[in-house]
Amino acid sequence: MSGEKALVLWGGYEGHEPQKAVEKFVPFLEEAGFDVEVVNSLAVYADPETMSSVRLIVQNWTTGDLTLDQFKGLSRAVRDGAGLVGWHGGLCDAFRHLPAYQFMTGGQWLAHPNGSYARYTIDIAPDAADVSIVEGIGSFDIVSEQYYLAVDPVVEVLATTTFERPEEAPWIERVVIPAVWRRPWDKGRVFYTSWGHQASDFDVPEARTIVERGMLWASGR
Repeated sequence: MSGEKALVLWGGYEGHEPQKAVEKFVPFLEEAGFDVEVVNSLAVYADPETMSSVRLIVQNWTTGDLTLDQFKGLSRAVRDGAGLVGWHGGLCDAFRHLPAYQFMTGGQWLAHPNGSYARYTIDIAPDAADVSIVEGIGSFDIVSEQYYLAVDPVVEVLATTTFERPEEAPWIERVVIPAVWRRPWDKGRVFYTSWGHQASDFDVPEARTIVERGMLWASGR
């Protein structure tokens, strides 16, 4: 497995600390034997030579504009077998103008109705307890933006979070929203977690471990 290429891409909204966040995972990927390339440009997605060689794509790019050629390059790489991993807005609030991109990732941010920061609980889905990505991990709390997401109903939900009468929408008495999911995408795999508003989110051991395991799963390991 050693020598497989991991493309780590960061940019977009600076409030999500995209560079600082991805840098937390570069040593892990290198120790796992990946040849890691870190880039700060969406242009790489339109480079056939690079995209045909990647085994894993880690993207942290909130909002932004992806050209059609760049999307085609990204989509082709995943369909051909590359894994795509991201968190928070860096994967599921990117490129709002491209529904085909959202279809691939499995979800889209709608709101964080409890404000920029809230303490909330992540619960492992009962039927996912034996999945290697979350195995041995129980419910845990995190202080971050709690994402209210529109989610493709066919993704495999591994963890959830519950909104209890949020301030901006008090008529919502209780609703459970996916917080971690995975899905196949043709020959490739997509993995997402909704936390990750700032790099410090990954100082929570459970939050970091789930992402690391998700990277390995998405790469086919």
